[in-house]
Amino acid sequence: MNIDAATFLTVDLPALLAALFACLSCALVGNFLVLRRQALMGDAISHAVLPGIVAGFMVAGTRDTFPMLAGALTAALVAGGMIELVRRLGRVEAGAAMGVVFTGLFALGVVLIEQGPARQVDLDADCVLYGQLEAILWLTPGGWADLADPAIWATLPRQVIQLMAVFALCLAIILIFFKEFTLVSFDPGLADTLGLKSGLVQQGIVVLAALAAIAAFEAVGSILVIAMLICPAATARLYTDRMGPQVALSLLIGGITGIGGYGLGAFGPSLLGYDMAVNAAGSIAVLAGIILGLSILLAPRYGVIARRMRRGLRGALA
Repeated sequence: MNIDAATFLTVDLPALLAALFACLSCALVGNFLVLRRQALMGDAISHAVLPGIVAGFMVAGTRDTFPMLAGALTAALVAGGMIELVRRLGRVEAGAAMGVVFTGLFALGVVLIEQGPARQVDLDADCVLYGQLEAILWLTPGGWADLADPAIWATLPRQVIQLMAVFALCLAIILIFFKEFTLVSFDPGLADTLGLKSGLVQQGIVVLAALAAIAAFEAVGSILVIAMLICPAATARLYTDRMGPQVALSLLIGGITGIGGYGLGAFGPSLLGYDMAVNAAGSIAVLAGIILGLSILLAPRYGVIARRMRRGLRGALA
């Protein structure tokens, strides 16, 4: 495998940065979804925003950030209202209501994709599922020396800048309201007793999850969004009971997964002698699942092997 600097900077670096910040944003917010046992909410959000994104494209006729975010946020709010409506009127549990709503909205989005205006902005089912990491190009730098020029960094692709900004915003909000988010995630009843409006805080968590999912949707698709909202946080939870270390560990796992998964997809086949590459978003999601699976088996405290060894030791001592 022989990759020159210009090719790496133009093709691989922007895609790698987009994957990294998409993974970090989703992993950061995903901690609170996992703690609140609302993992399905990430699935619901990533699917429910599709008709809003398509509608934004159809109305504006462009992939500019504002119409995409406006349509997606509107769809996320509509989905939240519909989930609550189905739950109350149908008297079904929240998970079933989410399943009904997000599958229906996702199907609506797929139907809208087949319409003429959506096709004019190059939106298709593959983009929805797998994203377009490989299509994110940075044409300005011609070599490593160019990276020393701040003006070059100002020409980063829109998707990368958008994902970096969303990660910075989510990180700042979570750092400011870390205690409130943590308390509501563990014990909303106690939070209400202490004067916190747990419902409002919970809605804030959902909005952050929606923002992270929307920002990542175009670049990495719905499959990776779902995986990264859940896998890094669930993996980190197997290694610690403390919230601070869990968040830090989930970000580390998300970063390793984003970089490692992209490397496996882009360069792995060529290292094995194949003149090809595989979808980067899919590789990242697969790596996230592998890391979670290995942690379920090997985590020192909550892993399957460790728990069985402790049970066997207790049985031997009894």
